[in-house]
Amino acid sequence: MPKIASISTYKPPYTLEQSNIEQLTKELFKDKIAQLERLLKVFENGDIDTRHFCVPLEWHQTEHTFEERNDLYIELATKYSVEAIQACLQNSFFLQNTIRPDEIDAIIFVSSTGISTPSIDARVMNHLPFSDRMKRIPIWGLGCAGGAAGISRAFDYCKAHPTEKVLVVCVELCSLTFQPNDFSKSNLIGASLFADGVACVLVCGDEVDMESKVSTPHIIDTASKWMPDSENVMGWDIKNNGLHVVFSKSIPSIISSWLGPFIDEFLTEQRLTKEQLDHFVAHPGGKKVLEAYENTLQLKQDQTEISREVLRNHGNMSSPTVLYVLEQFMLKENNKNDIGLLVALGPGFCGEAVLLNWGD
Repeated sequence: MPKIASISTYKPPYTLEQSNIEQLTKELFKDKIAQLERLLKVFENGDIDTRHFCVPLEWHQTEHTFEERNDLYIELATKYSVEAIQACLQNSFFLQNTIRPDEIDAIIFVSSTGISTPSIDARVMNHLPFSDRMKRIPIWGLGCAGGAAGISRAFDYCKAHPTEKVLVVCVELCSLTFQPNDFSKSNLIGASLFADGVACVLVCGDEVDMESKVSTPHIIDTASKWMPDSENVMGWDIKNNGLHVVFSKSIPSIISSWLGPFIDEFLTEQRLTKEQLDHFVAHPGGKKVLEAYENTLQLKQDQTEISREVLRNHGNMSSPTVLYVLEQFMLKENNKNDIGLLVALGPGFCGEAVLLNWGD
């Protein structure tokens, strides 16, 4: 079974209190949205205390073109990716020995908050001494499902190439997509929820000779699920001034009716039940999303506590968020045969599930 050998996350430079973001949003949307005071309660009721951004709060007080936003995305996504990759390959908590960039055989780059051709991974290769034979697999457009999907595709790759090492890099700079002149409810909810984040994971094939300092999870199997005719559940409307968030209020109810059967089917295929799961590594899409997970999968609140903590301290960072949750599980002392399920949902509408085992 391919193994998650190391992981790192990166905190963007500007840490903002939720109350300060609410105040700026109130100033920008004053007299523009009916019943604004009532709607602003999403900031207070979302169980988010702080979020981290690549730009200061005052950056949003002036107009910025799509070109300006995207140029900044390319610059910072490249810079942050380099730092996250270095931290992952040099993570002495997990790795007995540092991994050199030229030992990496493939890189899966995941993002949905900016556009770049060549993709960011090609730009990163000019800053780190990777092999010029390294395989590049950029993935765009999976939004919140991207982190779990990246792990799934790394699993597929390592099953085919058991002697090789793969990096999964997720970068989302959601703050650069905020639209101060979009007065839709979706934009207001997005302003209360989304943040910036970066994560990097090292996945190794079965035949990679690598000594770990602590027990880290192996990937048993993965599963994907797609819902027909659901393009309007979440995603982007791409307009002249940039990316406008699409965020349906039906997401919690979709999770309640759709996710449970998907997970039950996947676990049945693995001859497991929900009761046998020791860890639930959930993408915290929001407070209501976590409650929907608990209800449909009959989870206790302590099983989603790490996800709640990541949401509280970081907000929803789209694709890397579930990897922030995974990192916290990996930093804990886990029993050798613990079973975990990593789950994330995203545009499509789609779901990704990854079954993990901390044993050998």
